Amino acid sequence: MKKIKNKNFSIRYNLATTIVYIIGIVLLVQLFNLQIVNGAEYREQSNTRLTRESILEAARGDITDHTGNKLATTKLGYNVELYKTKVTTNELNQSLLKLINILEQNGDKYVDELPIQINPFSFTNADEESQRKWKKNNNIDENKTAEECFNILKEEYEINADNIEDTRKIMALRYEISINGYSSTKTVTLAENISEISQLQINEQSAKLPGITVTSKPIRTYPSGTLAAHVLGNVGQISSDEYASRKDEYDINDIIGKTGIEYIFEEYLKGEDGVKQIDMSVEGAITGENVSKEAISGSDVVLTIDANLQRVAEESLRENIRKISSGEKGEAFETNSGAAVVMNVNTGEVLAMVSLPDYDPEDFVDGLSEQQSEELKNGTKSQYNRAITGSYAPGSTFKMVTALAALESGNVTVNEKIRDTGVYPHYHHPVCWIWTSNRIGHGYLNVTDAIKHSCNYFFYEMGYRMGIDTLAQYATYLGLGQKTGIELPNESAGELASKETAEKHGVQWYAGDVLSAAIGQTYNNFTPLQMVRYTSVIANGGKSIKPTIVKSIIKADGTEVPKEEVEQFVNNKLGYTPTEENYQFKEEYINAVKEGMRGVTSESGGTAYSTFKDFNIEVGGKTGSAQANDKTHAWFVGFAPFDEPEIAVVVLVENGGHGGWTAEVARDIIAEYFGMNSNTVTEDTTAVPETEVRR
Repeated sequence: MKKIKNKNFSIRYNLATTIVYIIGIVLLVQLFNLQIVNGAEYREQSNTRLTRESILEAARGDITDHTGNKLATTKLGYNVELYKTKVTTNELNQSLLKLINILEQNGDKYVDELPIQINPFSFTNADEESQRKWKKNNNIDENKTAEECFNILKEEYEINADNIEDTRKIMALRYEISINGYSSTKTVTLAENISEISQLQINEQSAKLPGITVTSKPIRTYPSGTLAAHVLGNVGQISSDEYASRKDEYDINDIIGKTGIEYIFEEYLKGEDGVKQIDMSVEGAITGENVSKEAISGSDVVLTIDANLQRVAEESLRENIRKISSGEKGEAFETNSGAAVVMNVNTGEVLAMVSLPDYDPEDFVDGLSEQQSEELKNGTKSQYNRAITGSYAPGSTFKMVTALAALESGNVTVNEKIRDTGVYPHYHHPVCWIWTSNRIGHGYLNVTDAIKHSCNYFFYEMGYRMGIDTLAQYATYLGLGQKTGIELPNESAGELASKETAEKHGVQWYAGDVLSAAIGQTYNNFTPLQMVRYTSVIANGGKSIKPTIVKSIIKADGTEVPKEEVEQFVNNKLGYTPTEENYQFKEEYINAVKEGMRGVTSESGGTAYSTFKDFNIEVGGKTGSAQANDKTHAWFVGFAPFDEPEIAVVVLVENGGHGGWTAEVARDIIAEYFGMNSNTVTEDTTAVPETEVRR
């Protein structure tokens, strides 16, 4: 038995030994083939061919309106990049000049940060301290002139061009290379977003342009220009701080969302980059390309806004501001700013959001020019979203809050009438606005009539009866003085007049302050978005709603991101905690307030009657002229149609003078929404607006 086991072991050992010998022989033959038979050929290939990997940038997801109109998308652009290759300095300089000639003849620009001009010689920056720092950074004596610095760099870069202009051109690119560095695996960008004809010519002449390659790059573009700019936001090159915290996801040259939807949904909009393998000769000529990993586009963000309605709202508000500032309304008020928001009263979907002045998001894609930066500084253009970040005293547009609070708290009934004698008898004896104009009061008014005529006296009395705590409580139920949680950055909570707010300002609250609070003054400051939500709640019968501007997010594979996931993502990014305020106002009280708003637009004596008297759709509305420091902000809030409301509209013009003047913007928006020809609607420009005091 022992002999049989030994015999089997011997057979297995001999078999294993034989296999090892065979493998060894095969490896020796292959090694001989590589080193002796084909060694020279493989060595030549190794010395003449380089393989590099290049990033295939993913296209950023689109941002569309609710019908699919692309408001932000990507187009294919071309960048010129340079790898380090085994060429002489003279060959490098000559290839750079050839590249420059191609770009210039096709009207394309190349990188030029060299701070020296020629003919005559001078530094582009007149600041001597900046010049000194530049010289120090480039190891040049600080006493050297611009011409001397130019000659030092010419010698350092070994430029032997025939004329000084060509020398300056080559020097600009060599300076860029020296600043950013490059290697056989790391490129330096010499030109961005070049034309297709330049791209074709560079590729055709690649053998004469060692190390120079053209890469395709998705470029953010905004087809509608400034339309909905504050909603869309803009992108820009990633900052050092952003890069430091996101190195695993981004490259130092990537673009990233900076404001608006571009910022909030960066993680969805950004796609997944791919990888391309590039074969090049050591001289820099491309010999082959292969995509080893396809890029995946980012998700599309579908907004609730309607591009056509947005355009009409922007154009109408811009024209309204022009009329007010020029004096066409009867008195000139210095203004160039305003906001407008349109909301579906049943869903909270924002159908249009306007803020003026606006800006062009595309200006930021390649970096702002000096002129564009100056326009942002002087206020000609603005990234400030007044619709959600600006907070303003609401004036008389707050009176519906006071009315509902008084009715709900039992401090007045829908039928009780109060006599306005002109001068209110309590506290500091404020007067009704009509007293200021005519030395008379409104007489006996119920709550509906008080809203129609915007009677200060009536609402002073409501504030006096309620007190500030009750008023603030019901204003909170209507969402005022708190963030809405809309999917946009930098939303302001505004302020709600209360004892606590006064305390935050280091001021004592006096009982008489409630009179001013009741007509939308003191510490009451709200965003146009809060105002349109509050108006929507009145319009829909008192149902609480949450504003939203995002309808859906669609992934590259066509599937939709669950709404719960999107909501949680947004709340986390904004640091927003939803609050539950589901107070249900009584239908009787809502109807009494709405009837007053109908009177504002439909009955003679209403403060917006002249604007809507010939309008084909019945509108509920309220005007307001709110004093703030030395300005008087003009408001209009409204909804339509009156019987079955669909939309609410809020318009604000900073220092617009009279609330009635802004009503025409709401009229144009409503006309567009319901498919009416707004050009057939005429405004009675001879009507004299009621001038309210502290409205």
